[in-house]
Amino acid sequence: MKQQGYVFRKGDSWFVRYRESFVEKGQLVRKQVCKRLGQVDPEHVRLKRPPASVLDLADEKLSPVNSSDIEPGKNVTLQDFVTEVYFPNMEAQKRASTLKGYRARWDSQLKARCGHFRLREFGTPQAHKVLGEIGRGNPELRRSTLHHLRSLLSAIFRHAIQQGYLTGANPIREATIPTAPEGDETYAYSLAEVLAMLRILPEPARTMVAVAAFAGLRRSEIRGLDWQDYSGNEIRVMRSRWEGFENEPKTRKSKAPVPLILPVQKLLDQFKLEAPNPSNGPIFATMKKTALSLNNVLNRQILPVLNACADCEKLPNEHGKEKHEYKRVVGRPEWHGWHAFRRGLATNLHDLGVADKTIQAILRHANVAVTQNSYIKTLDSQSIAAMRQLESLVDVKLLSANGEVQF
Repeated sequence: MKQQGYVFRKGDSWFVRYRESFVEKGQLVRKQVCKRLGQVDPEHVRLKRPPASVLDLADEKLSPVNSSDIEPGKNVTLQDFVTEVYFPNMEAQKRASTLKGYRARWDSQLKARCGHFRLREFGTPQAHKVLGEIGRGNPELRRSTLHHLRSLLSAIFRHAIQQGYLTGANPIREATIPTAPEGDETYAYSLAEVLAMLRILPEPARTMVAVAAFAGLRRSEIRGLDWQDYSGNEIRVMRSRWEGFENEPKTRKSKAPVPLILPVQKLLDQFKLEAPNPSNGPIFATMKKTALSLNNVLNRQILPVLNACADCEKLPNEHGKEKHEYKRVVGRPEWHGWHAFRRGLATNLHDLGVADKTIQAILRHANVAVTQNSYIKTLDSQSIAAMRQLESLVDVKLLSANGEVQF
């Protein structure tokens, strides 16, 4: 029903009072709203009723609320919808780590730029402008980050349409991101780097690295391993643990057994012999039998070994009082993150001639395109071998019997 509003004078100003909907605790509630229209002109001081010019201002103020193609009950801001409806609904659908990333993107880049818009007012032009402003204001942002922001906006409006807050097409669909630098190439550990780490790392870091490098488990899946998941020749990925949250694995295909090569079996068997209670509980556990933090293992065991000074074994940030210059031990691998082991497994298997579909199964990806596009890296040796194959064909096609080039 179209609202007329109640226009009245208070002091030297005209006001309009009407009702509007807001989201509170995930529910739409109707509240009375009062907005100032403007100052009382001298010629209107003696009027008891608002003049036509003021009524026109009231109609203009109420126009968005009375929009014919939007229900007045859906008159909510983007900020209210995101915080009161979208995020609470996603808590049951998304992993805690994923939702934390969504919240960080919304809070850091999107909220200040578009949170004040009404859902119905935010269309493709506004989305295109916001993404452009983010790109121009943050020239260091990678193209992938802008894609993530656009995807989050698209997901928010898709949910608004699904819940009946909006009608029509998703307004983010035609919005594009501005020109931005491509992200750095992700890293994949070589077999030589993995073996070098296994020779010098202490426990439990050594066994963790072996599981990451030769079973291809994600960081949260390594932390989620319990002893009952290890059968002796395979590991069943049953859960993931992340910052106090325990979840199902990332996808249905992620919840699958992973075969183990003999060296990893031996490392786990030896580690089990030294474990205080190897029948149940986390494989990598603290003294209190809780799951060990991989960040703590990285900072306390891995980085001190990989980045140690060649003369005193100290880390760069501990080297200030030493009289000699910090010089990293030559030949030790550099740290590129836990996920680099997973990419390394895909790359090393591919280099051995293993079919991409088989690598997909080992990494438990939902589809082979993810494996091919994001995990398998071309090694220098592969590039050289490919060029040698091309060279042999060139020899046959272009060279004559006497060695002269034929064009």
